Amino acid sequence: MTKQDGTNPLVPSDEGDKKGLELGRAQGEALTRTLRHMTDEIAHDGREVQSGEYLVAYAVEEAEGMWVPKGGDLEWTEPDDENAHIEVAVRDAADGRLIPGLKVEATVIDGDGKEIGTHELPFLWHPYLYHYGRNWTLPADGSYTLKVRFEAPTFSRHDEKNGRRFLKGAEVTFDNVKVERGQD
Repeated sequence: MTKQDGTNPLVPSDEGDKKGLELGRAQGEALTRTLRHMTDEIAHDGREVQSGEYLVAYAVEEAEGMWVPKGGDLEWTEPDDENAHIEVAVRDAADGRLIPGLKVEATVIDGDGKEIGTHELPFLWHPYLYHYGRNWTLPADGSYTLKVRFEAPTFSRHDEKNGRRFLKGAEVTFDNVKVERGQD
């Protein structure tokens, strides 16, 4: 069995033949382009860092409306007092694909070191970029610290050669996160 720590390239195996691994990398490359579009062109601020086996990215935009499950249906909900939308993408550092099924928590801290709040970021469907996120109420425009934390995923992993991975979660701190409040 090959030791896999998630930062090494995946190797061909019984479960992941060469063609399949190439297709997985192509998914990651497409997601990279999509994520860059969000962080560099759409969001007010965003970036990505590597933390062990993970690539962790954030984007900050104006608060936005969304369809919310309610009573077995979906109900459109506009932001109330919320004035920012913080989204996080967690990806596999080996191939760039999104990691689903995580419990992602974010903490926002203002420039004076005061904690504004900690919230779970649920998984959100988006027309082109699945992510974990939610609307927030932040006190002012400016620079914040964003701490993102998640435990190891609980899903099973295929592949005896490549599957022993994501054994730990991660905590990533982003400093100087620029926020421009508003509602979309």
